Amino acid sequence: MKRLSGWDAFLLYSETPTVHMHTLKLAVIQLDDLGGRNFGVEEFRQVIHSRLYKLDPFRYELVDIPFKFHHPMWRENCEVDLEYHIRPYRVESPGGRRQLDEAVGRIASTPLDRSRPLWEMYFIEGLADGRIAVLGKIHHALADGIASANLMARGMDLQSGPQRDRDSYATDPPPGRGELVRSAFRDHLRQIGKLPATWRYTAEGLQRVRRSNRKLSPELTRPFTPPPSFMNHKVDGVRKFATATLALADIKQTAKHLGVTLNDLVLALSAGALRQLSLRYDGHADHPLLASVPVSFDFNPDRISGNYFTGVLVCIPVQVEDPLQRVQECHKAAASAKEGHHLIGPELVSRWSSYFPPAPAEALFRWLANKDGQNKVLNLPISNVPGPRERGRVGGALVTEIYSVGPLTTGSGLNITVWSYVDQLNISVLSDGATLEDPHELTDAMVEAFVEIRTAAGLSDELTVVETAMAP
Repeated sequence: MKRLSGWDAFLLYSETPTVHMHTLKLAVIQLDDLGGRNFGVEEFRQVIHSRLYKLDPFRYELVDIPFKFHHPMWRENCEVDLEYHIRPYRVESPGGRRQLDEAVGRIASTPLDRSRPLWEMYFIEGLADGRIAVLGKIHHALADGIASANLMARGMDLQSGPQRDRDSYATDPPPGRGELVRSAFRDHLRQIGKLPATWRYTAEGLQRVRRSNRKLSPELTRPFTPPPSFMNHKVDGVRKFATATLALADIKQTAKHLGVTLNDLVLALSAGALRQLSLRYDGHADHPLLASVPVSFDFNPDRISGNYFTGVLVCIPVQVEDPLQRVQECHKAAASAKEGHHLIGPELVSRWSSYFPPAPAEALFRWLANKDGQNKVLNLPISNVPGPRERGRVGGALVTEIYSVGPLTTGSGLNITVWSYVDQLNISVLSDGATLEDPHELTDAMVEAFVEIRTAAGLSDELTVVETAMAP
């Protein structure tokens, strides 16, 4: 048994019937080189079963504390019914990118069952060219982006030679009520003992901010005043999903040419696309948007669970018409946000989240989710996560693409997540049912924004075709 951290628990409490807090990891898999060997859902279940020993979070079961006296706990080494957790699915013909994206949206529209380990996988057949896809639906309380990438790497054949398999697993007995209450009481005492250090960490951060000669931008000093936008409203329970693939070499070439980071360029693509959609849906794009960009403070390659990140508020300059100026504005905004983040302390929110009382926190998020208004902290989350640098295999079959997207947040109907995989930069967009008629509007606009930037920079507007990826 182990206690959820305050930040893990916060991501649990923020879930409501219409704001689902699972993340999505989608792998497209090529079966051509299996030599005719059958690889169906049963074979895939066998692969996952043999590797459960190194996929620890898949055997975590959520245990609530009586009277919500403390954050829940994970019961480790619980029973796992792979017939339930790994499910067959078939996409509609012709089985291209759009049909797969629509299937993912339908699967994403239902929350995870908290009475079971908080994950599901879908073995998706019917794709063109004889490919399959595997969709992992994992609760954010289990793992952040870095932990999910490490977990995915463990599930794939990234090591040379045969995989060490297991065919049986010991399980731990469920805890009794008395044990849970006693454990909660002891952890409360430990948490109270950490208060002086948390106060000291906070005070040191405030002192660094006061001593700094830099000035935070008005947008970043007033995080509770993001501008109204078409994407900010009461979120419904429907999910729509869309993807696009760019060549990582094109992205790196453009970033190097402009003297910015890959992350700056991702923000600029998002800014250009959101400008286009703001003009279409709102009729104007005259004020920068506020994006929450997750920044990790634990990059341990062995970490496969837990959340060690904070959301840094970054100004997204959708009001800037010139594409190259937008890139430079994103570069300056990201640098300013990172500096402020390190001044105040990267673990500030995470440390204080340990003191959120469970019942009031859940009630607050239910109230906010039912309130017909925009998110008062941010307009949308935008993530950029480095994925595996080498091609993986599952059961010997080659993984050709990986996509990932985080959840929607209360009052915000969009999420943009970018994952790199070997030679690809893979864009994923999640929206609710009311924000966009078609989420491919946003992925298409991001590709158009990239072409616009390259053209303005004097680079070729002919993008490299990623042969291993699904056709647009």
